[in-house]
Amino acid sequence: MAADPDDLQLIRDTVTALCAHYDDAYWAACETDHRFPWEFYRDMAAGGWIGIAIPEHYGGGGRGIVEAAAVLEEVAASGAAMNGASSVHISIFGMQPVILHGTEEMRQRFLPAVAAGSLHIAFGITEPDAGTDTTRITTRAVLEGDHYVINGRKVWTSKALEADRILLLTRTTPLAECAKPTQGMTLFLVDKHSPGVGVVPIPKMGRNAVASCETTYDDVIVPAADRVGEEGQGFRYLIDGLNAERVLVGAEAVGVGRAALRRAVAYAKERVVFDRPIGKNQGIAFPLAEAHAHLRAANLMVQQAARMVDAGLPCGEEANLAKYLAAEAGFFAADRAVQTLGGFGYATEYHVERYFREARMLRVAPIAQEMILSYVAEHVLGLPRSY
Repeated sequence: MAADPDDLQLIRDTVTALCAHYDDAYWAACETDHRFPWEFYRDMAAGGWIGIAIPEHYGGGGRGIVEAAAVLEEVAASGAAMNGASSVHISIFGMQPVILHGTEEMRQRFLPAVAAGSLHIAFGITEPDAGTDTTRITTRAVLEGDHYVINGRKVWTSKALEADRILLLTRTTPLAECAKPTQGMTLFLVDKHSPGVGVVPIPKMGRNAVASCETTYDDVIVPAADRVGEEGQGFRYLIDGLNAERVLVGAEAVGVGRAALRRAVAYAKERVVFDRPIGKNQGIAFPLAEAHAHLRAANLMVQQAARMVDAGLPCGEEANLAKYLAAEAGFFAADRAVQTLGGFGYATEYHVERYFREARMLRVAPIAQEMILSYVAEHVLGLPRSY
């Protein structure tokens, strides 16, 4: 069922009102101190926004990707940018493999706590020697009786410091023994507090309120009951949710761009040079108008893709383009904001440098723009596979 426009606007207005309690100074302090935004997270949980995409039967809001995208866009647009969006993103969306493929016992055990915000989730997918080629992961899970023993290493596991459970992709069958490279991988909900699990933050350029971590697994014992779905089907379960993830990241990119553009426009109206506001100069005004145009167009693509995801329609092209166009539009807006403010754009006091750093991240994560172009070239245009 399509989202009601009035209801969707109410969601946006309510989230915007909540975010208004957390200004740019709050987010700058969280960024500087490398401090998780607990106050914001708890308010989002209390408002029911963490569980918006979890079925009502398990304590969630029972809404779709259209509504989840609206929530995350408004969070980012408030000035929280990716520090705010990433603090709730994984909880809003990350349990989709469990919702779709977990046992009823697993759903009952985990989903209500995730929806309430009391159980934190991280994703453990990427490995240092595999990168985008997920089929080359080497983290290994070996069945021994009623449990698995896991050994391996992951990188860029966001929110691993706060997480209680890590949705971990492993190999249960070595690649050489699989008929297809995508076979033989299995998902687990690993208890982060289990003996043998190690977490170390990776120093990085931005979004430092939410750490990205290297996680290690040394003879970690995981009950078979914590396996998500069937053994060997983990990659397929992840693919099921990739389109939705692209849409949500696109919505966040649009939000970051909106925040940057809002700051730049305000400055262009107020800053007077040569006895006139700099916003009267076409060299300032036209790039900001262009940024607005890019953001509006990208947002239309995000909304179309979100509706198709919720309708269960094939939307690989739309979801990938939503992420691609939004990441480009968000970064363009952030870049023009820095340029509009000139030297002050480089100063932390005005916040646009923070937006710039976080918008830049979205051209790389969770998938690089070049990989999306490769997908479009092969699967949409019918060109030969490039790798």
